Amino acid sequence: MNHTYASAIAGLLNVSLWQVENTLALFNEGATIPFISRYRKERTGSLDEEQVALVRDEYHKMDELEKRRETILSSIQEQGKLTEELKTKIEAAEKMSTLEDIYLPYKPKRKTKGDKAREKGLEPLAKILMAQREEHPDERALDFITSEVETAEDALQGARDIIADWVNEHAFMRQRMRRLYQQKAVLSSRMVRGKEEEGQKYKDYFEWEEPLKRCPSHRFLAMLRGEKEGVLRLSIAPEKQEALAILEPLFVKGTTTSSKQVQGAVEDSYKRLISSSMESEAKAEAKERADEEAIRVFALNMKQLLLSPPLGQHRVLAIDPGYRTGCKVVCLDKQGQLLHNETIFPHPPQREAKQAMKKITSLIDAYSIDAVAIGNGTASRETEQLIRRMRFNKDLSVFVVSEDGASVYSASKVAREEFPDYDVTVRGAVSIGRRLMDPLAELVKIEPKSIGVGQYQHDVDQTRLKQKLDEVVESAVNAVGVNVNTASKHLLTYVSGLGPTLAANVVAYRQEHGPFHSRKELKKVKCMGE
Repeated sequence: MNHTYASAIAGLLNVSLWQVENTLALFNEGATIPFISRYRKERTGSLDEEQVALVRDEYHKMDELEKRRETILSSIQEQGKLTEELKTKIEAAEKMSTLEDIYLPYKPKRKTKGDKAREKGLEPLAKILMAQREEHPDERALDFITSEVETAEDALQGARDIIADWVNEHAFMRQRMRRLYQQKAVLSSRMVRGKEEEGQKYKDYFEWEEPLKRCPSHRFLAMLRGEKEGVLRLSIAPEKQEALAILEPLFVKGTTTSSKQVQGAVEDSYKRLISSSMESEAKAEAKERADEEAIRVFALNMKQLLLSPPLGQHRVLAIDPGYRTGCKVVCLDKQGQLLHNETIFPHPPQREAKQAMKKITSLIDAYSIDAVAIGNGTASRETEQLIRRMRFNKDLSVFVVSEDGASVYSASKVAREEFPDYDVTVRGAVSIGRRLMDPLAELVKIEPKSIGVGQYQHDVDQTRLKQKLDEVVESAVNAVGVNVNTASKHLLTYVSGLGPTLAANVVAYRQEHGPFHSRKELKKVKCMGE
């Protein structure tokens, strides 16, 4: 553990150093966020889930920065260009962007126009122009004519290319430009010529302009998707004159003819190098902010879905509706075990509504069904109307249930383990019924991003999305708790302190010895410690 990081994080979160150090030690031991915040309060000084997550995230950020710093120092050292002054600057950098700005002049890159001009021996002329004392640079340029540099204008052009590189690599300039882009960049979106027909869903953005900092995350992600699909062309830039008003005073220091050459190089540097670099940075930052906001919304939706009130232990008839292939019907007992399955065809093209109604009535009576769960996909509305038209011998609750991710579950390893002798349609219908009985227990079996919790979930950073949604599932399971005598192996895996192996051992013990009667009995489970 790095104590410098711990000290910085403690200051950032306004907590004690020992709280941060103990939290990081628990992470190193393999503990999860819910486990640390719930069961190790005495070691963390009662840090909540959010604070524990911030400790971990800030540590990772600092660790990333330190690793990049070491790489940069090593790279410059290998080039033989590492001075004490440069080393001090690199070691003092507190942000990744500052670090990259310092490294830019030393960073291996594709050969620029300036590099080619240096190879032709034009760097001394660039230095003369940059000093801005020479009144007759065109005459001075004659001294640099060679077989590769045919005219004085060729020499001056090469010198300006070198100056353009210097301007682009100036660390303080990049900080100023970065601030300008953050505060005043305008996001513009235009239609790519000839894409009007196929890009109709993006028509709102065919002629769009707004300050980048005010663009909401959903709109930015929509535009990025349009750009990815080749329908939109995006640009991010402040007013050109505002940018030049920052650049020119930094580099143009006089009114000589040489100063005009430098001014031309500055304009070229902005147009050719700086603007595209800053645009890429601004776009990446905006994407990161949009991802963060979108992932926050996804996580909130996910938590609400997982913590939906369960119907509880009731016998359920579940229907996965459809037209051509019919509606798959399953009957489940109070523990969600499959009792019966078959297919009915009440909708076009078969239109066997009467037979279907007769079959449903007989199943409800035969299996003492208490509630009906109908998937909200294709033919859902028609199936619900059919059920609500029917008269039964008992009060029966009818629910429409989200079936997002049911097809993913039905083809998964978990589903194959649970129902090895049934096809995907039966598994999908079972999942719909179980979601009504206990949403949390059923939804944890599905990869979180397959549950359909947000409009742009496939456009955001997939690693961050998965990490956040997995944390939400873990948090929800540990907030509610599970019934150790009925919970599946998959659900038990999310309980703090248990992993896949212990979860499997708990289920194996339960199958061999029957339900647990006390906490003490849990100690008999293989590998279960105090």
